[in-house]
Amino acid sequence: MHDTEIPPEISPEITTELKPRLPVRVRRFIVFGAVTLALAFFTILWLGWAVMLDGMTSFLLFLVAVGGATIANATGVGGGVVFLPTFEYLGSAGLVSITAAQIVGMSFIIQCFGMTTGSLNWLARIYDHRAADTGVRPAAFWRLLGIVMVMALPALLLTQANFDAPPEAVLLWFKSLSICLGLTLLITTLISRQNALPRLEVGVADYIALAALGLIGGVATAFFSVGVGELVALYLFIRNFPLVTAAGVAVMASSLSVLTGVWHHIMGDPQPWGMLMFLALGCTVGGAVARHFAFMLGARRLKIFASLWITLSSAYLLFVH
Repeated sequence: MHDTEIPPEISPEITTELKPRLPVRVRRFIVFGAVTLALAFFTILWLGWAVMLDGMTSFLLFLVAVGGATIANATGVGGGVVFLPTFEYLGSAGLVSITAAQIVGMSFIIQCFGMTTGSLNWLARIYDHRAADTGVRPAAFWRLLGIVMVMALPALLLTQANFDAPPEAVLLWFKSLSICLGLTLLITTLISRQNALPRLEVGVADYIALAALGLIGGVATAFFSVGVGELVALYLFIRNFPLVTAAGVAVMASSLSVLTGVWHHIMGDPQPWGMLMFLALGCTVGGAVARHFAFMLGARRLKIFASLWITLSSAYLLFVH
C-alpha cells in the first residue's frame, strides 16, 4: 500500500532525528534513580540541618566534593582517592571535626551520590542513539560489569563482616595503594603510543582478569571505600578500551559497590550529617558534569591529570603531612 510509504522528500536522517533520544525503559530507570537520590539527600538534610557548619567551611566542603566527584566520574577512579586524603588534611588542620573512624564511612556515603549520579549520566550516554557506541558490543559491556560485580560484592560484604582494621592503619595502606595506582596509570599512559581503539572484541582473558580484579577490588573497597573502580579503570585504560567503556564500567562498578557497602557504616559509627549534606550536594553536581569534563579533556590528558592528582596528593599526605 502506497499510503504507508515514507514520502521521498523525507530522508532517513530526518526520521532518525525524530526517534526519542533514549529508550523508554532507560529514561524510566534514570528518573527512578534521580528521585531516589533526591529522597536520600532530603533525609541527610533533615539529619544535618541542626548541626550545620558555618558558611565558609560549608562552601569549602561543597567545592571539594564537586572537584572530587568530577575527577572520579570522569576517570572511573573512585572519589575516595580524592576525599580520604582531603578529609584527613581538613581534620588534622582543625578545619572540621572528623575522626579517623568516620573518614571511610563518609567516603562511602558521599560516593553513593557522586558515583550513582555519574552512573546515570554514563548510562544515558551509552543508550543515546545520536552518539557513537561504547567501543564494545552492548552485551559485552554489561558482561564486563557483571563479571566484576559477581566477584566484588560478595568479597566486599564478607570483608566488612569479618575484618575491622584500625582506622589509622587503613589510611596508611590507602595512601600507599593510591600512589602505586597513580604511578601505574601515569607510566602506562606515557609509554603507550596507541590511542583508544574505536571497537574492541572482549576476549576470555579480559573476563578472567576483571573477575580477579573484582575480587581484589571488593576487599579493598571494604577497607578504603575505593578499589574496584580504580582497578577496573586501570585495566581497561591499559588495554586501550575507549573512554566510554572504561569510565562507564568503572563508575558503575564503584556505584554498585558503595551502595552495597554503605549500610555497614550507616548502621555503625555516627556520621557528621551537617558536613555530609554539603558534600552530598557537591558530589551530585560533580557527577552530573563529569562526563562532559571527560570528553573535553580527552582520554590521554584525562588519564595523565587523574594519575598526577592521585599520586601527588597521596604522596604529600604520606611523606610531608
